[in-house]
Amino acid sequence: MPMQPWFRDAKLGIFVHWGVYAVDGVPESWSFYTGQVSHEQYMKQLDGFTASRYDPRAWADLFARAGARYAVLTARHHDGVALWDSAHSDLNVARRTPAGRDLIAGYADALRERGLRVGLYYSHSDWNHPDYASTRHPAPDEDPPNPLAHARPGEEDPAAWARFLAYRDGQVGELVDRFRPDLLWFDGEWERTEEQWGLHALAARILAGNPETVLNARMLSHGDYATPEQGVPLQAPDGPWELCLTVNDSWGFQHRDHDHKSVRQLVRHFTETIGAGGNLLLDVGPREDGTIPAEQAERLAGLGAWIGRHAEAVYGTVTGLPPGHHYGPSTLSADRRTLYLVCFDVPRETVSVRGLRNRVRRVSVLGTGAELGHRVTGGLHEVPGVTWLDAPAAGDVDEYATVLALELDGELDLYRGTGRS
Repeated sequence: MPMQPWFRDAKLGIFVHWGVYAVDGVPESWSFYTGQVSHEQYMKQLDGFTASRYDPRAWADLFARAGARYAVLTARHHDGVALWDSAHSDLNVARRTPAGRDLIAGYADALRERGLRVGLYYSHSDWNHPDYASTRHPAPDEDPPNPLAHARPGEEDPAAWARFLAYRDGQVGELVDRFRPDLLWFDGEWERTEEQWGLHALAARILAGNPETVLNARMLSHGDYATPEQGVPLQAPDGPWELCLTVNDSWGFQHRDHDHKSVRQLVRHFTETIGAGGNLLLDVGPREDGTIPAEQAERLAGLGAWIGRHAEAVYGTVTGLPPGHHYGPSTLSADRRTLYLVCFDVPRETVSVRGLRNRVRRVSVLGTGAELGHRVTGGLHEVPGVTWLDAPAAGDVDEYATVLALELDGELDLYRGTGRS
């Protein structure tokens, strides 16, 4: 199937890491895997997970105000605790926590009510399942491999591994059939090979239920898009891609993590990502009761306000200028006739664009409509001169990033040569 067009134009999604790990505020799953806390202590969090203030419509409203077009919720992390009532395991919040109910259906319904696409995260790995550590990767990346993830040499159990895959496939089938997600965001793929995971059969099962489901790259050869984490890649991946980034330093809720990125930093991450052709999947970590911390909600709202003022430069755009033509990210309208330059710093005197062969018809400040003067200096033969844009007045400068719209006399035409020899 070709990549679904909604994904390429979504630009912003919200990642939601929510699970029992929010009770004590410990790293999701990893805290017992690495021994930061004991397995017993980690699992005691089941008793404190209430979802008592969970309001999926409030989540959906916040995500829509942030300018997001989709969201991805952790249906099941590596700890094996499912957020729905699964027939394939009683280790789920409906049966084992005070929440006592499925938490995914309301989320999916609320997103669709607001016109947002529904994404669900699911980990191939399950460090709590009795059959999981029954095989081993041919070349494990840990020495020695963690016994929660890998069988010891000579103790592999093919029958147990087959049972685990049946469980995994059964749970994924439940997600597809019950909630019909637009996107499935897999994780944990590094612990097995594609053949061990049986990904060909799993992908066929998913697409049989919904042929338009988007799959991330952690379905390996069956993935539709790349998923770098926590830093804008210096060279964009080939094809569709998405940067997943935390608002603070943690995926799930952690009481002591107050190192939240500012709205200005988030605008920078966002524009650098979409300027390179990707989406930003911005992560929040709700508390155990289902409320999103105010610091995170405020930043989503701030980013959304900036996007709202500059929506023309966000939605319906494609990758902008290659590095070297402008000091900052840029996007380009789908017809390739309007170029949007993002300026993080307050422009002084002029803003320059290099290598632009087009004649510029008009320059304006997005959000205020102020028109700016422009001119070209220099140039020789096939090498174009520098296009200079007058700096906007102080009242037209955005608090976080100013966007200049350049209307061109045709489709974008750039000089990429080395000059006269």
